[in-house]
Amino acid sequence: MRTRLAIKIHGFLERRFPERRVFLKSDTDTRFIRLRPETQLIAVAGTCVIVAWGIVATAIVLMDSIGSGNFREQAKRDQETYRERLNVLSQERDARAHEALAAQNRFNAALAQISVMQSEILASETHRHELETGIEVIQTTLRQTMQDRESARNQLTQLQQQETTGDSPQALASSAPAQMDFVAAALADTALERDQILADSQAALEARDELEKEIRLMDDRNDQIFRQLEEAMAISVEPLDKMFRSAGMPTDRILEQVRRGYSGQGGPLDPFSLSTRGEEPTADELRANLLLNQMDQLNLYRIAAQQAPFATPVNLGTVRQTSGYGYRRDPKTGGRRLHKGSDFAGRTGTDIFSTADGVVTQAGWQSGYGKLVTIQHAFGIETRYAHNSNIRVKVGQRVSRGDHISDMGNTGRSTGTHLHYEVRVNGKPVNPMIYIKAARNVF
Repeated sequence: MRTRLAIKIHGFLERRFPERRVFLKSDTDTRFIRLRPETQLIAVAGTCVIVAWGIVATAIVLMDSIGSGNFREQAKRDQETYRERLNVLSQERDARAHEALAAQNRFNAALAQISVMQSEILASETHRHELETGIEVIQTTLRQTMQDRESARNQLTQLQQQETTGDSPQALASSAPAQMDFVAAALADTALERDQILADSQAALEARDELEKEIRLMDDRNDQIFRQLEEAMAISVEPLDKMFRSAGMPTDRILEQVRRGYSGQGGPLDPFSLSTRGEEPTADELRANLLLNQMDQLNLYRIAAQQAPFATPVNLGTVRQTSGYGYRRDPKTGGRRLHKGSDFAGRTGTDIFSTADGVVTQAGWQSGYGKLVTIQHAFGIETRYAHNSNIRVKVGQRVSRGDHISDMGNTGRSTGTHLHYEVRVNGKPVNPMIYIKAARNVF
């Protein structure tokens, strides 16, 4: 069966591809190459395969060229969209910066107004104390005048009684003219003294009414000053309290920690007291003490805000954020990994600033981070500034918010010049933008 099938196949190939001979002739000899039907079939099949491969490869190249052109157009459109988004974000950032500057100006104006109003309160309370002393003196004089008037009335009554008895001045006048003259002069002096006492009493009453009116006006003015101070305190404290709560920081615990640990400027103020006689404090004294407590709370908020990383590590007008906190595709390995901070790309040497007051705990090379600066802040917060080209601080150095601590670079595990900024609370990484966004409308 196999022989017959092979004969049939060979005969079919002989009809389609008859045997051919290629002669090769030289000067001395002539040779030929026999091309069997099977050889011709293999050659034709190979030629067809090569031609088909060329056609397919050409089609693939053309399709890839067309697709790459579409990808470039899409990339250009995405780039334009990204640029528009960056422009919008820049405008929004500038608006927030203007709002923060206006809020800071309002805050400074409120503090200046508070200082002026507090001085006015002290001056008004001193004046009030002087008025109270004057009223007491006038009342003492009035009581003495009333006593003198009663004494004059008693003397006049005695003289009238003498007139009804036999020892009247008229009876004694004939026997003692000199005594009569003395009694007449005494009566005249008593009448003049009585009239003077009545006039002094009336003047004292009018002065008392004027003083009471002035005290009422002073009370109204003090009440207005207190209301303005209370409103200024509410306007100043509320944004700071909202900022800390937006950042997830418990304000009660934060303020208590600052109150216990802060020993420099900005400690608690002494209670406001106007009386040294051991009396119960008045309503104005209670309001003044409440305002002083609120001022102390405002001062504690200010101190706490300096010690928490609410500022930005770079000038946002000179950089752009290239990566945020969270899981992302690793730029080196391509795998999915947690990015523990925020990346800001800029030029080499861009200034990097401390985002809060603290102490430098590391300033040198660390694997993966490159040249790294680590700062320990209050409340268990730590910030890291990685991939620097130059470090400007030393370990143990105390820095303040806004101090220039390093320059942007491309050291360590990095694909380009940028800052890797981390915030850690009690050793655990958190999103740095929580603090930056919380302070947008405050600073």
